Amino acid sequence: MDDLKFNKVAAGFLLAALLAMAGYKLSEVLVPHQKLAQNAYPIEVQVASTTTAAPAAAKGPEPILALLASADVEAGIKTAKKCTACHVFDKGGKNKVGPGLWNIVNADKAAVDGFSYSAALTEMEGGWDYQALNAFLYKPKAYVAGTKMNFAGLKKPEDRANLIAYLRSQADAPIALPSDADIAAETSAQAQ
Repeated sequence: MDDLKFNKVAAGFLLAALLAMAGYKLSEVLVPHQKLAQNAYPIEVQVASTTTAAPAAAKGPEPILALLASADVEAGIKTAKKCTACHVFDKGGKNKVGPGLWNIVNADKAAVDGFSYSAALTEMEGGWDYQALNAFLYKPKAYVAGTKMNFAGLKKPEDRANLIAYLRSQADAPIALPSDADIAAETSAQAQ
């Protein structure tokens, strides 16, 4: 009888599988499958109206020209210590990972001799005026998409103003501070 024990167990499993399949087929006959015309539990989705408020403007750097007149060069030196791993500020200093920054304020972009700039920066036109430096120091990768500079940026406008004041002082003949007309023009442009 022990020889038939395996056959009895196998027959039990086979019969259970056949009964399950027959039950499934019988349930399909008794309750046929139907597609619903609409969801049984409708979900309300609010559609945005076409008269919504204008999207918020991209937040960029705050105007910096008004802060430059009262900027602290000594505080700028402290802020610049974050930059010394990659940049040199001395006249005639050799380029490091980044270019030397002597006389950078109002200099042409990507113009330091002996430094290999990213293609994105070499294609940019213009110079490093106060507004360009402000935007670049705020978020370098947003100002120059594709820059090799791996620096998150300076979020506080006072830090940027202090650093720019320090950079301004690092020149043979520092450029003039912005006039009241320049400050008013920047403020009105920012308000628009």
